[in-house]
Amino acid sequence: MLNEGEAIASTLTPLQKDRSQGVELIVVDGGSSDNSCELALPLTDQLLHAPPGRARQMNLGAAHARGELLLFLHADSRLPENYLQLLVAATAGRQQCWGRFNVRLSGEKWLFRVIETMMNWRSRLSGICTGDQAIFLSAPLWQRCGGFPQQPLMEDIELSRRLKRYGSPLAIRPPLVTSSRRWEENGTLRTIVLMWRLRLLYFFGVSAETLSRQYR
Repeated sequence: MLNEGEAIASTLTPLQKDRSQGVELIVVDGGSSDNSCELALPLTDQLLHAPPGRARQMNLGAAHARGELLLFLHADSRLPENYLQLLVAATAGRQQCWGRFNVRLSGEKWLFRVIETMMNWRSRLSGICTGDQAIFLSAPLWQRCGGFPQQPLMEDIELSRRLKRYGSPLAIRPPLVTSSRRWEENGTLRTIVLMWRLRLLYFFGVSAETLSRQYR
């Protein structure tokens, strides 16, 4: 998380019931200047601090995790209520596995339904999972693939490329809900064009550092 005071409590509160079943909640803050840490502290097993950067933060959280299965959740995303049962069913009997949830955007605009459908189909066809789909993978596989690459953007795409060497991703259909604020604040069509442009440039070899400057 980074300055997620408005969202972090609503993300963590529904997960509290699962801590008694062995779910370990680790929050990694990237230098928040609001009340994010104060709100998250009583709702987490570990509150860690790292320099800002999703890859850096998620790698730190994974390094401190004790579980057999890792799940990376953005602070503005909410898992389905029965996510734990869905994960157990999807990964049962699999020693090395990885995957993601389908995603639903929080906004009510009809165009958001189109965007989320395209996101889910893109992942299904390409085998590439993005961070807002809550990537999960077994701890042994995490060790084998080396974690998220230390780059400022497209770290989820690069991780997916590494993981595809070990098998195709699992897709859990009941969706998580992720915030649509990026599209609402910056313009829906403008954001669609920007994201597709960045992905295309990355596909053709433009560095993540260059793309990060354009994205910011």
